[in-house]
Amino acid sequence: MPKVGLVAIGRNEGDRLRRCLQSVVDAVDRVVYVDSGSTDGSVEMAESLGVEVVELDLSIPFTAARARNEGLARLLQVDPQVEFVQFVDGDCEVVEGWIEKARTYLTQNPKFAVVCGRRRERFPEQSIYNRLCDIEWDTPSGEAKACGGDAMMRIEALQQVEGYNPTLIAGEEPELCVRLRQQGWKIFRLDAEMTLHDAQMTQFSQWWKRSQRAGHAYAEGAWLHGKPPERHWVKESRSIWLWGAIVPLLALGLAWPTQGLSLLLLLAYPLLTYRIYRYMRSQNLNSSAATLYAGSCMLGKLPQFQGQLQFHLNRLLGRQRTLIEYKGAATMNALRQD
Repeated sequence: MPKVGLVAIGRNEGDRLRRCLQSVVDAVDRVVYVDSGSTDGSVEMAESLGVEVVELDLSIPFTAARARNEGLARLLQVDPQVEFVQFVDGDCEVVEGWIEKARTYLTQNPKFAVVCGRRRERFPEQSIYNRLCDIEWDTPSGEAKACGGDAMMRIEALQQVEGYNPTLIAGEEPELCVRLRQQGWKIFRLDAEMTLHDAQMTQFSQWWKRSQRAGHAYAEGAWLHGKPPERHWVKESRSIWLWGAIVPLLALGLAWPTQGLSLLLLLAYPLLTYRIYRYMRSQNLNSSAATLYAGSCMLGKLPQFQGQLQFHLNRLLGRQRTLIEYKGAATMNALRQD
């Protein structure tokens, strides 16, 4: 069977990283952990498990994409015979049996560059924000256009497209998949459990930042690959501008000259929310989860618009893009105390 290596990335993940690495050290041929400036002993802990460690030079702007590229480079340096690589975030635990299922699929399907499965939230009941993550990740199995951060990839295909785009601060996996598909490769989502994710997202401000980051990713993805035939994230970006800016500005800006009639435009929000709710119910989501998800979709247009603005302003002003992180210091302190 082809050899499989694994690249995990993280910073100050504490016990979550230990669970991550312990779930894979006996399941793959080689493990590389890429650390981005941890201060909680993550490096020492990873080394104690026999894991190869890469400590990023933080004088160079950090992105998850850059970390994955450097991890893959080290993996191939220490074991050039590896054919497949499983990428995983340090806050995720790989489910037993996943590595073999993914390896088997890629071995039997040489036209596929990427295979992924079901990522679940470890504690969906901990907060509505964790629950939203779990709903968001429940996507259909079958051939797909993109994957997330956890996926097994064919190294030959990665090398053909020169890996991840290291300048992206978000949305790097779908952007990579665009380039892979342009070269004729395919992506598949197995109907199988893949990873358990521990978001530790308990505050509204974290949800806002995460949505803002998504808006930035949509904007940059559309800027890079928005032309036909791909039209990557153009529809999503237009929706964000419509509901996050144009409709509310028209409703409020025309309220005086229309004697308040323009405010009727705001009725479109509950109507669209209801449409999303009905769709999610048709996908067998229960009523409370469908309500939560639909409301989040509509409210999320506001922070997503903020992310879109941030990307375009930085682009026009020639400013360097910086990470939009939803795991703040308070979250990391709480993790270290658990």
